[in-house]
Amino acid sequence: MDRIRIRGGRRLKGEIPISGAKNSALKLMAAALLTDEPVVLRNVPRLADIAAMSDLLMQFGVNLNIRRGEKLGQGDVVRLHAAHIESAFAPYDIVRKMRASFQVLGPLLARHGEAKISLPGGCAIGARPVDYHLKGFEALGAEIELADGYVLARAKGGLKGTTFELPFASVGATENLMTGAVLANGRTVLKNTAREPETQDLGHFLIAMGAKISGLGTNEIVIDGVEKLSGVEYAVMPDRIETGTYALATAIAGGEVELVGAQVEAIGALIELLEKTGADVKQTNRGVMVHRNGARPRAADVTTSVFPGFPTDLQAQYMALMATAEGSSHIRETVFENRFMHVPELARMGADIHVHGDVATVNGVATLKGAPVMATDLRASVSLVLAGLAAEGETIVNRVYHLDRGFERLEEKLSAVGADIERLST
Repeated sequence: MDRIRIRGGRRLKGEIPISGAKNSALKLMAAALLTDEPVVLRNVPRLADIAAMSDLLMQFGVNLNIRRGEKLGQGDVVRLHAAHIESAFAPYDIVRKMRASFQVLGPLLARHGEAKISLPGGCAIGARPVDYHLKGFEALGAEIELADGYVLARAKGGLKGTTFELPFASVGATENLMTGAVLANGRTVLKNTAREPETQDLGHFLIAMGAKISGLGTNEIVIDGVEKLSGVEYAVMPDRIETGTYALATAIAGGEVELVGAQVEAIGALIELLEKTGADVKQTNRGVMVHRNGARPRAADVTTSVFPGFPTDLQAQYMALMATAEGSSHIRETVFENRFMHVPELARMGADIHVHGDVATVNGVATLKGAPVMATDLRASVSLVLAGLAAEGETIVNRVYHLDRGFERLEEKLSAVGADIERLST
């Protein structure tokens, strides 16, 4: 099993190209099921989750071709053609690999009228129930039953427009219901919807296919169903979590790095926080420049929240920064109830962190020490890499298959800006 070795103490300088957003690309791929015409996606990152979604779509009968990008940061071009849906069965063996595969439910119901989808797996960071998805589809007229770990959904007469208010601004439920409603009969009003940039990207993609959607980026989305959607060529938005991760890497290691292709409006909450810690963040004509001099970062509190708040997907990485900060900080996790599993591993590196319920108190230390550590989930694993950049000596991160689910060519990108990092294959 691969491991990643980091020798800390190197300042970072140069540029890192930002890949396409995994959390957008996966949903766009699933939405390609909505049309019998070809869909071409550009700027698709090369990740294990993308490969898993490709396998699932091909099982439904989708013809899928990938043209690989050659340069670092140059995404792949993926062509999907769902001329006929030959199967609407998503087995456990595929769905368990990542929760995003549950997003095929909306497109399959909308176009095929039925689906059998395994209840999802994915990162072990809390329950993340799909109840909101299912209640929404029932409101759209689908018949839903659960049997032997599968969701059986039918809408033989087609989905019907409705008004549905989400109990929580769930990203997954908002996106799944959007893809179901675009082909429904009549108007659908979704209330208390997610405002995340990836959700907006999906909406713009659907509009490019011919959907009638308004309210993207607000907490109420209105969708007027259409009879048919068309094929389209579309570029996946840059990954704001990757952007934030490399911004935090620069703040942890020190130096100056330009994040090429980054969208400043997608990481506003992080920029505000980084500036409190003493880093400088500026927009450039190519993306975002992050700079931190040799001084220790200053401690600053944060609470995770839905967009436009501070994203839970950057909480672990920010904790790595606070572990080296001057002073004490409090990090409150309000989105996922089990997302502090990286704390014991950071403690192995000398971090002083205490968890009480949904709050982690981080007492910054002058120096972290390299150590062998174990990745527990996708974002936690990259936080250990970031901690290794600042640590004295050598850090070995084990179980890096988590990283390969969400970070494209991580070692190459960090090596290119001066980090001493390499992958070890066993």
